[in-house]
Amino acid sequence: MEGRQQSRMAETAGQSVTDFGEALARAALATIGEARQTLGNRDLAVPEAVHTLRKALKRWRALLRLLEGPLGRQADRMRTEARALTRALAAARDAQSALDALDDLGKAQAPLSSTTIAALRRRLIALREAAQGRDVTPDLRERVARYLDGAARWVERWPCQSIDFDTTVAGLTATYRRARKLLPEDWAEADAAQLHALRRRVVEHRDQMDLVAPLLPRHDGARSKQAQRLRRRLGACQDLAVLARLTAPRQALAPWRARLSPIIEARRAAHVKSAARIATRLFAQKPKAFRRRLGAGWSTRKARAGR
Repeated sequence: MEGRQQSRMAETAGQSVTDFGEALARAALATIGEARQTLGNRDLAVPEAVHTLRKALKRWRALLRLLEGPLGRQADRMRTEARALTRALAAARDAQSALDALDDLGKAQAPLSSTTIAALRRRLIALREAAQGRDVTPDLRERVARYLDGAARWVERWPCQSIDFDTTVAGLTATYRRARKLLPEDWAEADAAQLHALRRRVVEHRDQMDLVAPLLPRHDGARSKQAQRLRRRLGACQDLAVLARLTAPRQALAPWRARLSPIIEARRAAHVKSAARIATRLFAQKPKAFRRRLGAGWSTRKARAGR
């Protein structure tokens, strides 16, 4: 679903080189529409619904950060509120993250026994169901619904004429710079918080690039795919960190700490090594060079459209 949605957003953003602001507004409404659809789909399992809804809210926040210049303080307020809603859904997501990490441990050189995996899975599913009942409440659903309604009305009033590529490329470059500054000097020594902060910026960079990919040369359009590969590696590190926290004393998985800790660390090291390799390529350019490349791609697109 994510790939299809991002493709539709990218196609929307690239419909014309003369209505850039309108295209981004349509992309914003598409994101809001996906969140609304997820919220109203009662047949969707809660873990999947929470995951899809959080992804849509993150894409929306990435777009707001991209356009905070022309949209002003309201964009910052809307982004802050969306972040609070995303965090409210995070607790229900943590147990699922631990389950994903448990699946990942099956790829380790010294995997756990099937009996141990089954016991851990039962414990994590129980935690997930408890979190869903506690956190994904009717009140939270109503808060999200009200927010999405207000966001859609606001988008309809956007000053689209002031949202051009030059303004947008400044936002793209700012996000690129923020992510690049978070690259660890020593990846092997990077802690979970540092990798998580980098992951958030990489996700933001990927989502923003998806919006403008059709306006750029083909090799630049592939940047979001490379960012997605990095996100997956960093996301796996985050999932493993969640699983590790659950093995701490008096936590749900404490009895398995001795068996889990070395396997978790081994898998984390493998993901960090791959993440470092991808990040080196993704952020090889300095921000000014990155901005010049975006501008060149946009100029080429406009020249072709004018023929």
